[in-house]
Amino acid sequence: MPVFVEFSRGKRGEEELARKFFPRYFRILEKNEEAKFKLAKKKGELKKKIKKAFSMLKSCELCEWKCKVNRLKGEKGVCMLTNKMLLSSYFEHRGEEFFLVPSFTIFFWSCNFSCQYCQNWAISQRIEKPKIMSEQRLAKVINSVEGCKNINFVGGEPTIQLPFILKTLNSVNTNLPIIWNSNFYMSEKSIELLKGIVDVYLSDFKYGNDRCAERLSKVKNYFPVVSRNHLLAAADSELLIRHLLLPGHFECCTKPIFEWIAENIKDKALVNIMGQYRPEYKAAEYPELNRFISEEEVNEAIDYAKKLNLNFIT
Repeated sequence: MPVFVEFSRGKRGEEELARKFFPRYFRILEKNEEAKFKLAKKKGELKKKIKKAFSMLKSCELCEWKCKVNRLKGEKGVCMLTNKMLLSSYFEHRGEEFFLVPSFTIFFWSCNFSCQYCQNWAISQRIEKPKIMSEQRLAKVINSVEGCKNINFVGGEPTIQLPFILKTLNSVNTNLPIIWNSNFYMSEKSIELLKGIVDVYLSDFKYGNDRCAERLSKVKNYFPVVSRNHLLAAADSELLIRHLLLPGHFECCTKPIFEWIAENIKDKALVNIMGQYRPEYKAAEYPELNRFISEEEVNEAIDYAKKLNLNFIT
């Protein structure tokens, strides 16, 4: 039987964990602190980051593919993006973790991964037509947001549109915290640009080894890059790690990911163990993925997280 573990709506213990791991986020919501991007604007740091980010488009190294194409001249790399900000949609999202909702979520078009089971495959694999939007227009949309707890940049993958996002933030006046919802395959140069901008990193830690990553997301050198970026993110901002349980991938992916977190950033990150996998996109071509996750597999992952004393929600 398929099992769906939905995001918690804030059981008492999980609310305490959220408060413990995201104190600055809650202070911003309670108007006791300014969002990082606003502080960066006041110091003049944001304009410097924008200039550097756009210069990177001349030989793109925003993510670890490091295609080095000149996107300003229309050249395309893995993500197939050039010099325009491309969106899929934006709306008030109520499907995120309980302390993030309602979240004003901006879905950027395209991705630097090709996940064979992607639930947003029409966006990430560039099937649907994108919307071209200027930074000034998006900033105006964000400035008009009411009733949301944060601005949530997601995709696809936001990193590959980082210059446009930073330029957008320069015209944003709201004090909502910034959520960077990413596959974490950004380059060190990009994560340096994000330093002092992002209030909460929301990562997608998929694989515990490079073989599964290359087979299922068509990406190379996954674990060294993503684990490095988790260390850098944890040193700069508050961190929520999502791990989507994949059928048949407990030993090869879930266990090593949990063990790495326990050894390196256990006290700096909250983990969301996600049991809502369902076969999507090309999952039927991969026998182990062509089914729902089982209740036994979900419980096995939870038991292992408890064994390692991870701080987690489900």
